[in-house]
Amino acid sequence: MDALDVARWQFGVTTVYHFLFVPMTIGMSLLVAIMQTIWYRTRDEKWLRLTKFFGKLFLINFAMGIVTGIVQEFQFGMNWSDYSRFVGDVFGSLLAIEALVAFFLESTFLGLWIFGWERLPKPIHLATIWAASIGTILSMYFILAANSWMQNPVGFHINPDTGRAELNSIGALLTNKVTLATFPHTFFGALMVAGGMVVAVALWHLYRGRDDQKPAFRTAVTFGGWVTILATAGTLISGDFQGKIMTEVQPMKMAAAEGLYETTSSAPFSLLTIGSLDGSREVFAITVPDLLSWLGKGDIHAEIEGIDNLQEQYTAQYGAGVNYAPIIPVTYWSFRMMIFFGLAAGALALLTLWMTRKGRTPASRLLLMAALTLPILPLIANSFGWIFTEMGRQPWLVFGEMLTRDGVSRSVSMAEVITSFTTFTLLYAALAVVEVKLLLKYAKGGLPEIHPEPDSDEKDDENRPLAFAY
Repeated sequence: MDALDVARWQFGVTTVYHFLFVPMTIGMSLLVAIMQTIWYRTRDEKWLRLTKFFGKLFLINFAMGIVTGIVQEFQFGMNWSDYSRFVGDVFGSLLAIEALVAFFLESTFLGLWIFGWERLPKPIHLATIWAASIGTILSMYFILAANSWMQNPVGFHINPDTGRAELNSIGALLTNKVTLATFPHTFFGALMVAGGMVVAVALWHLYRGRDDQKPAFRTAVTFGGWVTILATAGTLISGDFQGKIMTEVQPMKMAAAEGLYETTSSAPFSLLTIGSLDGSREVFAITVPDLLSWLGKGDIHAEIEGIDNLQEQYTAQYGAGVNYAPIIPVTYWSFRMMIFFGLAAGALALLTLWMTRKGRTPASRLLLMAALTLPILPLIANSFGWIFTEMGRQPWLVFGEMLTRDGVSRSVSMAEVITSFTTFTLLYAALAVVEVKLLLKYAKGGLPEIHPEPDSDEKDDENRPLAFAY
């Protein structure tokens, strides 16, 4: 193991850890905005209480996401300086737009939403949470555009004097076909996490909460359950589209997802394979005929290029001496774990809706324990999806332009990388404890009490201090 290996492990661990907070933030911001909108239109107090209750959980998660996200930028300068030098003119523009537009939008309006209860007119206060939610979605889009450029570089040229990638077209960058495919898939994945969170917390209160709060939490179970089911359907549809784009621009990734070594027409998709670790020798497999061809090209008779054939093509195109296939066991199993945990979340949400239909409160503790995993299942699916996306691109850092081994900082020693890796890991472990304790504490607390609105004189008192409305 050398500095490159440790740097890759560090970036992988910190990125996946940070991404645990991202889908919850994106999804919960939208669901809280919808809850407040329903309250604004119906004036039903239970929706106001649900808005404030789940809004608090959203804010805890949002704060942790900011803290863990800052580390990502540090790593570009510390461990990946050659990569940063090569892509800075392209990648940096998207990160700057994300920070100056999306992040400031969500942070500013989220502050107004937090402290604006009983101070801002209701329509304006409602608009602040929608602006914050739109900011989180825009932030996601710009980050995905940056990542998609690494998967499918467009809108740039290489400056022959500096050897750096320089931006030609911001339009091409923002409309990259990989971005357009990845964005809805990630968005629906985030809604699965948020919907699962609502279901899990609300169902727990149906079992153990106060009787006077159960009607509101029953409504939340139904709301979160339908969000999870519809988001699961959206994730499957968008994932199918994304798979076809991936096969077009990164055929090696699709071949690695199946461990397909020889180019095959009407290629099957294996649900389970037992054989050699790299998938080159099969002992036993459960397969679905023609499915890989459909997933890759939308035609059950289509030809899917194999790893060996693509290795020959890439060797001729990019040079010899490099294994252009990713780590097959990682891509094979991460692809399947992504699908399995995502489908499990959708199925569990459907079961929860069935068991709680027509005002029922199921007595099964098994269902309760299973439903409490609803936020975790899509989180695991999201994480495996990112692992597949990033590991499936290897050995490329920027596909076709820069190998991963060429992007690492040359002046950073093994000891320095290990030190930063250890420090970040311990810090993240501490933050994980804080996050879980805070979420459990406030999730168990139940719905907040709603106090009467202040009279007009109190509302107009400019000297009245801002109050955190939770």
